[in-house]
Amino acid sequence: MRSAPTILHLDMDAFYASVEQASKPSLRGKAVVVGGLGPRGVVATCSYEARVFGVHSAMPMAQARRLAPNAAYLVPRFALYRSISDQVMGLLRALSPLVEPLSLDEAFVDLEAGGTAWDERSARLAGVKLRADIRAVTGLTGSVGLAASKMLAKIASEQAKPDGLVVIEPGTERTMLGPLSVRTLPGVGPATGDHLRRAGIHTVDELAEAGEDELVRLLGRAHGHALYAMALARDDRPVVAEREAKSVSVEDTYDVDIHDRVRVGTEVRRLADRCVGRLRAAGLSGRTIVLKVRRYDFSTLTRSETLRGPTDDPAVVREAAARLLDSVDTTGGVRLLGVGVTGLADYTQEDLFAQAAGEGEPVPGEEPEAVPAETRPAPAERRWPAGHDVRHTEYGHGWVQGSGLGRVTVRFETPGSEPGRVKTFRNDDPDLQPAEPLPLVARGPGGSGETGAAGAGAGAAWAGSGGGGAGPG
Repeated sequence: MRSAPTILHLDMDAFYASVEQASKPSLRGKAVVVGGLGPRGVVATCSYEARVFGVHSAMPMAQARRLAPNAAYLVPRFALYRSISDQVMGLLRALSPLVEPLSLDEAFVDLEAGGTAWDERSARLAGVKLRADIRAVTGLTGSVGLAASKMLAKIASEQAKPDGLVVIEPGTERTMLGPLSVRTLPGVGPATGDHLRRAGIHTVDELAEAGEDELVRLLGRAHGHALYAMALARDDRPVVAEREAKSVSVEDTYDVDIHDRVRVGTEVRRLADRCVGRLRAAGLSGRTIVLKVRRYDFSTLTRSETLRGPTDDPAVVREAAARLLDSVDTTGGVRLLGVGVTGLADYTQEDLFAQAAGEGEPVPGEEPEAVPAETRPAPAERRWPAGHDVRHTEYGHGWVQGSGLGRVTVRFETPGSEPGRVKTFRNDDPDLQPAEPLPLVARGPGGSGETGAAGAGAGAAWAGSGGGGAGPG
């Protein structure tokens, strides 16, 4: 254990939902839920206003709608979240070379390794400055925990939520931990918590009093030893700057079970192409292809095939995934499909894969050859995901408040505007097009960068909830 609280844990506050509120003035201070909006969707995150109604992450979206029917329900904009995460991680790396990201919105930082902090006072000053810098650069808030270990820093940031800073000074750890629930400790989930409760262990103090031998008897050797050490506030894990990716995968959950075997095969090929796209974007290849199938009865099957060498060839991955699918019975219907690649490497051995059929097929991102007009499928109806950005020729920048029955409702506003007006258009209106998100914080002297018609539309009075299903109600 260190003698100073120089390990920092940052956790952005309700990250996805906060980004949506920052970019949409009409949603500020209102309940916002972000996640999959289909019948089987789950909540990715929600604003603090939605949590008042009992909504929380990983909850089925149908249950969230029952608890908070008037909340804004939005489809995630992951590209925007990643870009803002990159800004935050850049601020963290300015503090130290040892930054350990845990997700887009959470990371550990070793302040001592960066020479940024060496005692309680300098660590606190670094935490205060970081929170101010995050607000200035992104317009968002984050909670900071500072302690002498990773475990305690994470617990401190939880206590700091939302938008706060908590320092656990060395020497006070046992006193602080003692009265807390055992569920506070990392690795104590609902099942372990229930097991300990049945044994009469509810707090960290009671965990320590039970003793190491009793915890090993209750939980097994590895878990028992680890939990006893945490109860005594022992945690010597270092901050690790780089975490090597172990796999790349994509999966989709379907609103309605897929029974058609041809459709299942088509979905698997599409997922294989998406997976290869992610592989190539990361400069990786892999040897083992994995297929995941969740059937109508919630049983989940995984099948894998290991190739002779690493590849990022879409034809090879598609063929391997198709072979794996042949071994799975999908007669009763499929709820979820996934394709992944493990055994990652930063090179390929394409000469080993001459057996791959369809050499020269277009890969993700390449233009396919022209298809005769008479054989082309009819154009699909344009989709307008709730919460995503659009631009109208006359009214400027806005976001999709809801769509359906051939109509799409848009609220025209920008991050720096007042709540904007709402208008409804035909689904195929040529004046309405998808758009890129605007910066959350004004860049330069021009404010948010929106001028002209967009600014005029955004500055209008808030016109109510409109006709869409994503509005705040």
